[in-house]
Amino acid sequence: MFYKNLVIIDNEKISKKNGDFYCDNFEAKISEDLNKELNVTIVARKSKIDRASKINLEKVKISSNIFSFLINIFKTFGDKETNYLIISITPYTFLSYILLFIFNKKVFVYLRSDGHEEYKAILGFLGPIIYNLMFRLVTFKSRIITCQKRLFIKRKCELVFPSELDSSWQENNRKPSLDKPRLLYVGRIKIEKGIFSLLEIFSKVDVDLNLTVAGRIEKSLPENNKVSFIGHVQGYQKLIEVYDSHNIFILPSFTEAHPKVVDESLSRLRPVIIFDEIEHVVQNKKGIFVSKRNVTSLKQTIKFIMENYNNIQEEIKNNKLPTKQEFISQILNILKTN
Repeated sequence: MFYKNLVIIDNEKISKKNGDFYCDNFEAKISEDLNKELNVTIVARKSKIDRASKINLEKVKISSNIFSFLINIFKTFGDKETNYLIISITPYTFLSYILLFIFNKKVFVYLRSDGHEEYKAILGFLGPIIYNLMFRLVTFKSRIITCQKRLFIKRKCELVFPSELDSSWQENNRKPSLDKPRLLYVGRIKIEKGIFSLLEIFSKVDVDLNLTVAGRIEKSLPENNKVSFIGHVQGYQKLIEVYDSHNIFILPSFTEAHPKVVDESLSRLRPVIIFDEIEHVVQNKKGIFVSKRNVTSLKQTIKFIMENYNNIQEEIKNNKLPTKQEFISQILNILKTN
């Protein structure tokens, strides 16, 4: 049965200022599009720092601790015709699932990446054990939505292709400067994103190149004359300009499923470098190059790209990239037919 009410339970943090709510993450923003056909409520954690993107949604509930988080979910139980969409498995969303299970609610779980690897990067050998326990319990009776089919070889799941691309991303592509490698990273400044590993590699690189890091910085990072930090980039048009002012995008993550930044870079005809831990991201896309996580391999990969840049750009033009509208349609169809 299809329910018109949807509660999105998100572990990411949302800030509030002058009565308006702001976020940095993709899933909170797509709630605006889902709200055009559904009655959407977001339950999320409260951010102590200001976030960048305004959420144009009336029903946003933020909590500063796990108890108020669960209470906010409980308050939505008044309307029985409600679906619940959990974004990723974390301690907050795990306890949320237990509450929903006890009250026999219809739950969808959207898994963006392999949390086993993320927890290993954060907690060491105990990480995968803790995550696996949460993973098995949460996915036991839930309806699974994922952008990484290999996580559920023996289990039925719904495959989606997350994207924020619209027509503006593929218009007016600027020709990049090729005087030297100008690398760009866009994303969270977190251990599991591999950014600290990348900074360590760059501290040992002995060739003329630059790396720009675009993402919210919440703690001090090691200084390097080859690296510049520009903070969070607000607005798609400004983000497009940042992509266009660089000639290579690099994603150093230890784990990913379907990273939207890769599609963003390819839409601007910029080649992408990833490390071999996430080699599965390549799929059949042109313009993505896999490097070992060391100085020598990275230098060789960059050298190859710069020497073959024009040919690589022509190959990138043949990619069929997913769009935001397609992604929203996929989610709506899953909610309506399950």
